[in-house]
Amino acid sequence: MMLRAALLALLLAAPAAAETLRVGPGERFAVPSAAAREARAGDRILIAPGTYRDCTTFRTPDLTIEAAPGGAVEITGPVCGDKALFVTSAPRITIIGVTFRGAVASPGNGAGIRMEGADLTVRNTRFIDNQNGILTNANMPGARLMIENSSFIGNGFLLAECAHGLYAGRLALVVIRQSRFEATRRCHHVKSRAQRTEITDTLIADGDNHQASYLVDIPNGGDLVLRNSELRKGPRAENTEAAVVIGAEGVVHPTTTLQVFGNRFTNLMPRNTVFVRNRSQTPVDLQANSLSGQVTPLEGPGTVR
Repeated sequence: MMLRAALLALLLAAPAAAETLRVGPGERFAVPSAAAREARAGDRILIAPGTYRDCTTFRTPDLTIEAAPGGAVEITGPVCGDKALFVTSAPRITIIGVTFRGAVASPGNGAGIRMEGADLTVRNTRFIDNQNGILTNANMPGARLMIENSSFIGNGFLLAECAHGLYAGRLALVVIRQSRFEATRRCHHVKSRAQRTEITDTLIADGDNHQASYLVDIPNGGDLVLRNSELRKGPRAENTEAAVVIGAEGVVHPTTTLQVFGNRFTNLMPRNTVFVRNRSQTPVDLQANSLSGQVTPLEGPGTVR
């Protein structure tokens, strides 16, 4: 009898098996927000191809939100809570294959995704014509943001303050791999206040008729690794002075590693610009970068090899 009771207690205590919650016409859930309300930790939300005029706040941890094969999955809003199309309030959320388009909020910082919980992974995802592509909360020590094989096209906005292609607050780590930031309309393509920012195999390029500012802004210092990427400053860039800037708003993070290796930078403006402006006290190491146009490789502490 005691053995039966112990086994029953174990069964009741065991977590429920993860489920796949299907979203789309004829499915159990018509829109992603309906699936999010029912989701439990570890579940997968699979969204059928189509355009969804919906926004969602994910409050359950360890979710995967994924586009089903067979066509594009596009989220168009309006935004939730005057914030974003998807708000990730819980930790360890993964988003795969979704397109976020046209996020607008009254403060001017509507985002495709607003990261409010620690550890967000974004793969094979597109951000098109939003005020911010991704915006994180300002102060999230220990949190990590991973972006892979994703595109940020035509984001960026200036109202009272700037909105960017990507704006990461004080996280532990931001990693961007094999992605594209193109034709950012205003402000910066990538702005990261993280303790460490890694950008590899990525295109960051102004459009011919857009007025973006910096290509990469690391305003508070922290480690930066920028490798094997292509960067272009366009002919109508709003900030003509520099492309990659470190410490422009004061260095507050320990800064031990600043590596800019194997990149291709092109200046399409009819005037000189600085490839890397380093306002920290930590020397930046520039190696094997290819520079075209009127370019000063480095301003501030560091070496060019």
